[in-house]
Amino acid sequence: MAHIIVVGNEKGGAGKSTVAMHVASALARMGHRVGCIDLDLRQRSLGRYIENRQRFLAKEGLDLPTPRDLPLPEIDEAEVPSGENPQDLRLSRAVAALEAESEFIVIDCPGSHTRLAQVAHSLADTLVTPLNDSFVDFDLLARIDTDGERILGPSVYAEMVWSARQLRAQAGLAPIDWVVLRNRLGSQAMLNKQRMEAAVGRLAKRIGFRVGPGFSERVVFRELFPRGLTLLDLKDLGVSSLSMSNIAARQELRELVRALGLPGVEVRF
Repeated sequence: MAHIIVVGNEKGGAGKSTVAMHVASALARMGHRVGCIDLDLRQRSLGRYIENRQRFLAKEGLDLPTPRDLPLPEIDEAEVPSGENPQDLRLSRAVAALEAESEFIVIDCPGSHTRLAQVAHSLADTLVTPLNDSFVDFDLLARIDTDGERILGPSVYAEMVWSARQLRAQAGLAPIDWVVLRNRLGSQAMLNKQRMEAAVGRLAKRIGFRVGPGFSERVVFRELFPRGLTLLDLKDLGVSSLSMSNIAARQELRELVRALGLPGVEVRF
C-alpha cells in the first residue's frame, strides 16, 4: 500500500501547497513513484502547480521527475450506495487509482473545513501541518490565555485531527504521525517568534505531534510557481551558481524531508 501524506491546515496562506509540491517533487527526484490529489476543488493550487510544470517542461523540451496529479473523478449519483457520501467515494476512487502505481500519495487539503479534508485526515499515515509563525494560526490548534503562555485547551483543527485518529484506531490502522511545521518564518529573532516556539513545544507534548522544520519566507517560492519548478530543479535549468538564499532554502527542504522520516526514504539531494 502507498504511504499517504496529507498536508492540512484549516487556514489559508500557511504554505500548504508549496510544502506539498516540494515534498512530492523531492520524493520523485529520489526515484520514488508519487501521486498527488488536490482537495481544494476551487483554487487547486497544487494541481495548477503540477500543470504549470508539465506545460513548462514540454515547452522547453525537458524531462524532470514530476509527481502525477490525479483530479478527483466525477461520479454518477446513481453509483453511490445508500447511506454513503458521494465525496467519500470520489476520494476513495482517486486513492485506489494512485495506489496501484505509487509508493507515496500526497494529498493537499484546502484552507477550510470540508468533508473531503476530514476524510483525508483519517487516511493519513503522515500528517503535515504548516503553521504561520503567528498566534492567529496557533489558535486553530489550541486556545491560549491572554499572556500567550498558558494553553487553555485544544481548538477546532486539533479536535478534527483527534477524531481522525480515533477513526483510524477503530479501523485497526497505525496511528497518524503528525508533524507541525513552523512555516514562513521571518529572519529576525523577535519576541513573538520565541513565544511561538515555546507555545508550540508545550502543545506538542500535550496533544501529541512532532515539531518539524518549515520554510523561511522567501521570494523564490512565489517566483517558481508559474513554471511549476521547485528549488531542486534550478541546476537542471543551467543555474550554475545558486544564491545564498536558494542554498539555504534547499537545506530547509532537505531537513524537512529528513524530519518526516518517511519509510524507505534516504534523503539524497
